[in-house]
Amino acid sequence: MPLNHALAGRAYPPTAPYEVEREKIREFALAVGETHPAHHDPEAARALGHPDVIAPPTFLCVLVQQATDPVVYDPELGLDYDRVVHRDQRFAFRRAVRVGDRLRATVHIDALRSPAGSDVVELRTEIEDDDGAPVATVFMSLVARAAG
Repeated sequence: MPLNHALAGRAYPPTAPYEVEREKIREFALAVGETHPAHHDPEAARALGHPDVIAPPTFLCVLVQQATDPVVYDPELGLDYDRVVHRDQRFAFRRAVRVGDRLRATVHIDALRSPAGSDVVELRTEIEDDDGAPVATVFMSLVARAAG
């Protein structure tokens, strides 16, 4: 089934709040080999002006993965996820993610293209706190390789 290009520009409903906890940050930092003290030690984070430990930048992948699943598996989109490779991801932060944050993610389909038989999906995920203040924007592109 080809991509439904009419969905370009669609925004999906925000996720339920995701509670950022110190242990989740610690586990993620250990898993990715992040050793900076601000990710492990509240005092080190406070010395840098943060109220508690802060998450490594890629920590938001946890929330973004949950938020984008309904998009990439949306039957109306028509993406063949069995052929998908992750092409690109980048983060634009307004502030650090920290313990106690309750974050929501809203995924937008920014562009859909089908060059040379492959399908390209450009997604933008806006991350906000409980007050609706922006925390970060995560850009991701996926490619469903052409059958062949």
